[in-house]
Amino acid sequence: MIARILYSKISEDLFKGKAIIILGARQVGKTTVLEELIKNSGEKYLFLNADEPDVRERLTRVSSSQLKQFIGQAKLVVIDEAQRISNIGLSLKLITDQLKGVQLIATGSSALELANEINEPLTGRKYEYRLFPLSVKEMTDHHGELEESRMLETRLVFGMYPEVITSAGNEKKILEGLTGSYLYKDIFSFQQIRRPEIIEKLLQAIALQVCNEVSNHELAQLISADPATVERYLGLLEQAFVIFRLYSFSRNHRNELKKSRKIYFYDNGIRNALIANFNPLSLRQDTGALWENFLVSERLKYLHYNDLLSNRFFWRTLQQQEIDYIEERDGKLFAFEFKWNKKAKEKFPKTFLSAYPQAETALIHPGNFRSFVM
Repeated sequence: MIARILYSKISEDLFKGKAIIILGARQVGKTTVLEELIKNSGEKYLFLNADEPDVRERLTRVSSSQLKQFIGQAKLVVIDEAQRISNIGLSLKLITDQLKGVQLIATGSSALELANEINEPLTGRKYEYRLFPLSVKEMTDHHGELEESRMLETRLVFGMYPEVITSAGNEKKILEGLTGSYLYKDIFSFQQIRRPEIIEKLLQAIALQVCNEVSNHELAQLISADPATVERYLGLLEQAFVIFRLYSFSRNHRNELKKSRKIYFYDNGIRNALIANFNPLSLRQDTGALWENFLVSERLKYLHYNDLLSNRFFWRTLQQQEIDYIEERDGKLFAFEFKWNKKAKEKFPKTFLSAYPQAETALIHPGNFRSFVM
């Protein structure tokens, strides 16, 4: 088993009187983490899979006395795919408040309904975590740095989903299954999507422009939809942990772009499956974009798993000067350029260096990227 960073963090928070919520896309390993927590807790447990209709019925609009009877002597209550239960927030609140000594863990494959329903009922009553596809840190700890260095190009093409990594030779089939609406089926289940084909067209359009600046108007034209629909669907795809956005960094200097944004995928393999391109890097024209998407998504995992609060941006001017990635943390700026060529030289625009002389800069390439993501 590949050890997950989140496992040890969650273990430390067990039986502290708060519910534990684990959010993440489908197939990132949430159930596997749950099984390990159950196995190593040594407590009597109740595992409830909310994909089962009878489980959903038992946990919908239930009273505290009914919950006590249902849970019985279990000290660890696990609800998997909890977003499928109506009014789940109230049920989670009742368990947390009324069943003292019972540890509740709930997972959601999407933030869509779960986050909306639990925030108010569980205010001050929960620890919340996000689980991502496997990280460079987790894979390096598992395989060793030498083996993972050999696999770097494979990771850029096929991504870091657990089943993809553990099923060598079947990567394409697994990724095609994930992108065949499975990864974002919660959007179709919980939202009134009148034209689901627009979601798929939008994802393909984003995949073809990954790491590039893109506007709602431009995307709307590409997929024959209106900008308001595009914005709504982008928000849903973010909540489903398929994509995320970075906005342009500006401190009101005249030439800086202020309202631009880039869209990234949480996983390179998902992106490549959407455009049906699993060619090796030697046959691709988008290696730079794959490298950037990989680094930005891996950095996101690193920041989250290490509890580092950081604002994240890119930077660009009207004259097309740009910096790939910027972090703002504790009042300091950190600017990064990403190059696949190890021999590339660090070069940052003078306009940026003049405007932000205190910013720390670094060039990230395959020879030094581990210090950026681990």
